[in-house]
Amino acid sequence: MFVNKRNGRTEKVMFDKITSRIQKLCYGLHPEFVDPAEITLKVINGLYQGVTTVELDNLAAETAATMTTKHPDYAHLAARIAVSNLHKETKKVFSEVMDDLHNWVNPKTGKHSPMISDEVHKIIQDNAERLNSAIIYDRDYTYNYFGFKTLERSYLLKINGRVAERPQHMLMRVAVGIHHNDIEAAIETYNLLSEKWFTHASPTLFNAGTTRPQLS
Repeated sequence: MFVNKRNGRTEKVMFDKITSRIQKLCYGLHPEFVDPAEITLKVINGLYQGVTTVELDNLAAETAATMTTKHPDYAHLAARIAVSNLHKETKKVFSEVMDDLHNWVNPKTGKHSPMISDEVHKIIQDNAERLNSAIIYDRDYTYNYFGFKTLERSYLLKINGRVAERPQHMLMRVAVGIHHNDIEAAIETYNLLSEKWFTHASPTLFNAGTTRPQLS
């Protein structure tokens, strides 16, 4: 059986390679109760010819999530697999992602349909180095599986149906959308949000920094 990789190449499905990828995400989890090989066995049983690595990761995350009744660490592992999958599918640099969202052209109309407001886009590009360097992507791994999948499904901005933002991008977008040119305040708010000291209501997370910036 073969898997379609992200770079377009095909590769034979290998038990050890899948297990190794899962094992790398098991840091800090209880080795007595979390078994990467057991997840791999379940994943392989659910594979089909031509499966993509994205689908393989999704299946691994879903499989780990169903094993939470065995030990709560499986929920942490499920989230880590899902986050790692998203990171592999998205750009890292915040200002580049915001640029893509601002420059989006609606394929149905052929018209420029920015998702990020002109003002916020300019602020981000003018302060790209500071904002990009302030983001700590490892904090994406602090979400539980349910919380992350909720963000992925409903909150993170998408381009042509595919998620373009990472959770940390969303939080920085919200922070800049609130504080605009006060970059120090934006970075402070980003850190408080990403460290989960507080959160904003859904309308703010949805809309801050966008072309429809109503926050309530």
